[in-house]
Amino acid sequence: MSIPASLALAAVLAAGGTAAPAAPETTACHGPIRPAAIQTVLSCDGMDRILAKAAATVPRSGQIAWQQRPVTAFTHFGMNTFTDREWGSGAEKESTFAPSAVDTDQWMRSMKAAGVTQVMLTAKHHDGFVLYPTRYTNHSVVASPWWVAPGCADDAVAKARAEAQNERAKDPSAYWQVRAAGCANPRGDILRDYVDSARKAGLKVGVYLSPADGAELPAQFFADQVKRVEAKVAAGQPLSIEEQATYDDRANTPAGQGRYGTGSAAKVRTIPSLVPDDDRAAALAAGKLPEFTVAEDDYNTYYLNQIYELFTEYGPIDELWLDGANPWRGNGISETYDFPTWFRMIHALSPDTVTFAGPAGVRWVGNEKGQARETEWSALPTTADPNTAHNEELFVGGAEGADLGSRQVLADPSVRYLEWAPAEADVSIRPGWFYHPDEQPKTPAQLVDLYRASVGRNASLLLNVPPGPDGRVAPADAAALASFGQAVAKTQAQNLAAGARGLNAVTDSSLATSWSPPHDALTGTMQVVLPKAATFDQIRLGEDITRGQHVEGATVQAEVDGSWRTIATVTTIGANRLVTLPSPITARQLRVVVTQSRATPYLATFALYRTVPAA
Repeated sequence: MSIPASLALAAVLAAGGTAAPAAPETTACHGPIRPAAIQTVLSCDGMDRILAKAAATVPRSGQIAWQQRPVTAFTHFGMNTFTDREWGSGAEKESTFAPSAVDTDQWMRSMKAAGVTQVMLTAKHHDGFVLYPTRYTNHSVVASPWWVAPGCADDAVAKARAEAQNERAKDPSAYWQVRAAGCANPRGDILRDYVDSARKAGLKVGVYLSPADGAELPAQFFADQVKRVEAKVAAGQPLSIEEQATYDDRANTPAGQGRYGTGSAAKVRTIPSLVPDDDRAAALAAGKLPEFTVAEDDYNTYYLNQIYELFTEYGPIDELWLDGANPWRGNGISETYDFPTWFRMIHALSPDTVTFAGPAGVRWVGNEKGQARETEWSALPTTADPNTAHNEELFVGGAEGADLGSRQVLADPSVRYLEWAPAEADVSIRPGWFYHPDEQPKTPAQLVDLYRASVGRNASLLLNVPPGPDGRVAPADAAALASFGQAVAKTQAQNLAAGARGLNAVTDSSLATSWSPPHDALTGTMQVVLPKAATFDQIRLGEDITRGQHVEGATVQAEVDGSWRTIATVTTIGANRLVTLPSPITARQLRVVVTQSRATPYLATFALYRTVPAA
């Protein structure tokens, strides 16, 4: 890698941060506003200047690429797949993770049939079980039966794994040390298999690494929770899904090292923290791998070491997904996640990666229904520096607010920054996030509706597709995905506006060309004259987001039977705005009228489609 060894994180941020360069406030309040992914709002900024800064908030290169990948498939697969749970305790036995097979190529075929261009795996969910051979916990796929080839009768292998089991309480790398003891399943590293299959299929790769980690809960805390839950059961009180998992596993203890929420002292540490016989030692000594100096407690050190493993061994990673869940806080234990340091190290290792809830990354749309707002902004105000916290905490009114970026929100006195933070709308094809045999997938028509309500409203659709215990995407899910993908692809196969007089700039599927009103006006009308009359029932609009998101209102008008009428009205457009009409209309002449903008609008996309229903 090109990053020099012993690189301090503070230097990384200074050299490669995402914010606009700072300037003295006395000059910055009147000087030019330069495009940047993060803008600072100064106390002397009036509303006109804040609005201009919002218009000058633009995506960085990784975000531009991400917004051109409208559908990502999420893959929830892990310990919960084999316990039939949505939430694990962290005290599950590794022997529970025992798939008969794992066919990641079939996963990719199923998901690619839906038109996805990126896939993302839960490398670690809240239960803490890790799907790759990490050096930093024994609660991983290495300790499971899946790691050993079926029928292995090698006594040396059994002895090595027994010794690792005996040493696990003292050495978090005990199982990693015996990963190559023999009889290794060549498909044992689930994350490696997933990444390789994705890239073979031409798909970009994301990884989910849960900050919450039940396996790392202190043993005494877990024992106290067991007593509390047992008392509820004795009293006939209902249990939450988290409590039910604790109750089910009450005979066990957390499978990790007890590092979560202990209040351990922050110490100067080196990332990566080498373990005995670490296979990276020579490369680090030669300066071929980067090294970071941090001051962290035990759990944050553990998490940073896993981030390092992911990026240096499985990269490039196009999206890193991490939520802010601190699920045991209400029961007396919590961990202070060092998001600023996490974000800085991610940026140092992979500047183009977009991080969920990270600075100039991507953001949660605010629900788990796969639905974006009718007015969805990518340039959003925040109450603090996006580099300093999980960004869901920073949006005015909260991540679930109905309005995150209007002029009214921009004028809120709590606003201190602006950042480019496009929405990601997550939803599962099934009622649960993990596979459960008694559940059924959504229909193709429902998936099409979700596409329109997410991608069609300036968001990306994050569609979860959970494989079953047999290591395959279920036939019903695969069929629904294929039908959904075909419906979207066939509908969008022909842009009926192609060939419109003088409008190749908006029908050529390129962000590099666009239409804008003359004289840099804020409003204007784009006249559309088709080669011949066309019958359509969908209209697609898109802005050149490399210049920002500017449109605040627009209408589409059509000449039908000799008279003009408005057939669609929208507020925001952004990267994609898809309007489905109540019924098809036939017209040759149309107008796109931009009625309000924050700055000169640049329309890069105009398309007309005739819906092909899902089979």
